[in-house]
Amino acid sequence: MLPSNTILRIFLMSQLCVGVTGNSLLFILYAYTLLFKPRFKKLIDSVFMHLAIVNVLMIIFTLISHIMSSFGVTRFLDDAGCMAVLFIFRVARDMSISTTSVLSTFQVITITPSNSKWAWLKAKLSKWTFSSLLCSWVINILIYAYMIPMVIAKTNATLVGNGYLDPYCQNKNFGNQNPGSFLSIIFICDLLYVAIMIWTSLYMVILLYRHRKRAQHLHSTSLSCQLSPERRATHSILLLVSCFVFFYWLNNFITLFGFYVQAKIPDLEGINAILATCYPTICPFLLMKNNKHILQFTSSFSVMTMTCFQRALHD
Repeated sequence: MLPSNTILRIFLMSQLCVGVTGNSLLFILYAYTLLFKPRFKKLIDSVFMHLAIVNVLMIIFTLISHIMSSFGVTRFLDDAGCMAVLFIFRVARDMSISTTSVLSTFQVITITPSNSKWAWLKAKLSKWTFSSLLCSWVINILIYAYMIPMVIAKTNATLVGNGYLDPYCQNKNFGNQNPGSFLSIIFICDLLYVAIMIWTSLYMVILLYRHRKRAQHLHSTSLSCQLSPERRATHSILLLVSCFVFFYWLNNFITLFGFYVQAKIPDLEGINAILATCYPTICPFLLMKNNKHILQFTSSFSVMTMTCFQRALHD
């Protein structure tokens, strides 16, 4: 039977490979559409590309310390390394959250009926989308620039007490009984983005429900059975938000437990790193699931494979 450390290492490396590969494919897909098929490009495509980039950064800078630790590397990061890794991880994580929030807001405005009081927002969608992402970058960089001096390289292999701790880093005030400022920086902005996601998702569900009731009332089989590209995109983003909210609260619960538990559990930190990167790992596959270019490629590849198989049988 494999030891727990080996099993954790396999999961960490698998998560890294799958997550980076999936997000790279998502980025390449939309970059290809943007460069070689400009007539098919949409405003939301650039947001997907942005999400893929921050997801890759988050996955790499979340898992790299735990992977190196699982291989027995004792001194991988010094003070400057801890500050840099935590800074990039936290900014990328919050940008992944804010980009998902922007996506859900973008989609709810897109599917809003033209007679709605919110319809005027459609004309400003492009400007507001990129302004929101730019503001998110600035806010997160400023917040975590303040947070950098709070983190140093681990001073002891067996620390006991309240505080942030990973395989190579810890917060300066480790063991302090009142680490409220450290936690408040981590969670205060997240709650705003999560609230926006939940509100827009509920509104999208209401709009889809009204659309379905209207279709049933009109007895239109084609309208009720065939999904438009907008409705397919809405379903994908709703699934994306649901996935995010589930892993977000699960990850935060374990983070708070790990922060306040006196005797730290190394394997729990690795498991929490896997949970923290579940959303950015699953995200690209959820977004590519209903992409027509992916579906066309898959269909063509299946036909080609079947043709080659049939020829091989005849030969």
